[in-house]
Amino acid sequence: MIRVGINGYGTIGKRVADAVRAQPDMEVVGVAKTRPNFEAQGAVDKGFDLYAAIEERKPLFADAGIDLAGDVDELVKASDIIVDACPSGIGADNTDLYREYDTPALLQGGESADVVDASFNARSNYNEVEGCDLVRVVSCNTTGLSRLIAPLSESYGIEKVRTTLVRRGGDPAQTGRGPINDIVPNPVSLPSHHGPDVNTIFPDLDIDTLGLKVPATLMHMHSVNVTLSAEPTASEVRELLESERRTFVIPEWLGVDGAGALKELAQDAGRPRADIWENCIWGESISMEGPDLYLFQAIHQESDVVPENVDAIRAVLARASQEESIEMTDEAMGLDNPLVGTTHDTVVTTE
Repeated sequence: MIRVGINGYGTIGKRVADAVRAQPDMEVVGVAKTRPNFEAQGAVDKGFDLYAAIEERKPLFADAGIDLAGDVDELVKASDIIVDACPSGIGADNTDLYREYDTPALLQGGESADVVDASFNARSNYNEVEGCDLVRVVSCNTTGLSRLIAPLSESYGIEKVRTTLVRRGGDPAQTGRGPINDIVPNPVSLPSHHGPDVNTIFPDLDIDTLGLKVPATLMHMHSVNVTLSAEPTASEVRELLESERRTFVIPEWLGVDGAGALKELAQDAGRPRADIWENCIWGESISMEGPDLYLFQAIHQESDVVPENVDAIRAVLARASQEESIEMTDEAMGLDNPLVGTTHDTVVTTE
């Protein structure tokens, strides 16, 4: 069994912990928190050993009646690999700790690519991170774009990608980012950081990205234009994307008109936390004008990187091939069950 430690138990960390626990070849050694709160209590309630990320704050856990298994150093030492799910910037600060114990670590997309040995997307460059000490699982938006670009590039070739990202203002629990009532170019200079970030996965790709932030919390939305080297029909592109793992081509008959309906669909389907791990692509938006492909896709920023973290664990430790890992991850998490048409009996367990 792969012994996985998780440093940070917030939006991403708690989801990764559940996903790792569901895997047949992994176990969660424990999770680390900086302070007691409802998430720390939730970790204990689920049976995860809880470690203190900041030694001087240990008395706060005792005051809250929360038992600790030890310090974060002990968690790192006991783990085969660490998933660092700390807030942006903190992961980079933690790298000296991981090096001290010679424990490989996965950082998240909010960290700079310069901090790590390689960036990772399971569909696009699984085999390039084996044996790396520090790997960055790219951000939710870069993950979504990489999943789309890989099959298009392989099947048709790509001349140019142009994407406008309409980004949620904050996650549902990020009260510090609101209340807001605005539409903000983010950044106002071009390109946004997403294009260069995609280039950490596809170094030779010609891509331009623009970003907007809007007063919403549910999902990101991408307006995508890809100039292909070939000229497939819209139907052929749709069939290609329907055949991909971790992409959900939304059929017209569902009547899904936006992110709100997608989240309700996930909730009705029994997804934990109403998570949507897949790219959600509106089928009727898939259009071809000569070599130019156009489509809309929605990306759930809280969860689409979760299966990527699981695959990165196996990729770094060389425990499974790309195909084996993705299949194992998807089956354990319930990704093999589409958002419609099943009873969803195999979603991630939380017990």
